[in-house]
Amino acid sequence: MERILIIGAAGQLGSELTWALTELYGGDNVIATDINPQALTKFDYCQSRVLDVMDKDALRNLVIDQNIKQIYHLAAVLSATGEQNPLFAWNLNMDSLIFVLELAKELKLDKIYWPSSIAVFGPNTPKINTPQYCVKEPNTVYGISKQAGERWCEYYFQKFGVDVRSLRYPGLIGYKSLPGGGTTDYAVDIYHKAIAGEHFVSFLKEDSYLPMMYMPDAIKATLDLMHAPKEQVLIRSSYNLAAMSFSPKEIFESIRLQYPEFSISFEPDFRQVIADSWPDSVDDTRAREDWGWKPQYGLQEMTDDILKHLPTFTF
Repeated sequence: MERILIIGAAGQLGSELTWALTELYGGDNVIATDINPQALTKFDYCQSRVLDVMDKDALRNLVIDQNIKQIYHLAAVLSATGEQNPLFAWNLNMDSLIFVLELAKELKLDKIYWPSSIAVFGPNTPKINTPQYCVKEPNTVYGISKQAGERWCEYYFQKFGVDVRSLRYPGLIGYKSLPGGGTTDYAVDIYHKAIAGEHFVSFLKEDSYLPMMYMPDAIKATLDLMHAPKEQVLIRSSYNLAAMSFSPKEIFESIRLQYPEFSISFEPDFRQVIADSWPDSVDDTRAREDWGWKPQYGLQEMTDDILKHLPTFTF
């Protein structure tokens, strides 16, 4: 069995991906790590360790001691949070990736997974059905770091044969973790407010369309990519990935079908500028052709599922 290390396991994606990997590989073969010791209490079904990914010696020792063969490197400072402390975001996002890629090269690890984002695109990128290859001029430190990270991933694959794989996630929506500081996180918080009977204030305009994806689809896409034969993974920077696009008004209306008293107002802030620089929709033809990607959830299916499960979910 492959021994798998997950860095940043307590985040929105990591929380659910760790469970999926444990179901596939067994709790003895999956090690969840996070810098926050308290966050690791949720991982009683697998191995867990406290890890500061910026401590490259601790990272290296852990990989060697635990005979790690695959790394899922998920730790990052997200878009809105990154704008509050850009240099810290750049250093964490970039240095940690280089540490992981260097380890993979040195120790000849089997596979590396590193997530990219629609944040790599910018205001001059085509906004409708954004193609795999196009102009990318990101205007956030998060997007800049993701763009640079994509180039490093492809470089390590071409120069050193590191089997690194990546997806450009749209906004990810799930009910098993709280919002984590991303521009698309309004689409997580809105469900919590609806169920709590609270008024929701959107920091984006009512007609701001963004590419989005329900977490089960994101997990499926990640595992599908990682399990694809190496010869089918033809893009080593990062694959476009898509499922649905909607606006704050549309997600609100999908919730009101079950919560008719729910209310919303719109007070755009600095995150509106970030959203305006991102695509309305994304063309993921290459992911569909190369390794068979296909989403399962649309907006209403996602809303119905979240409203079914979130009221009884405990954090």
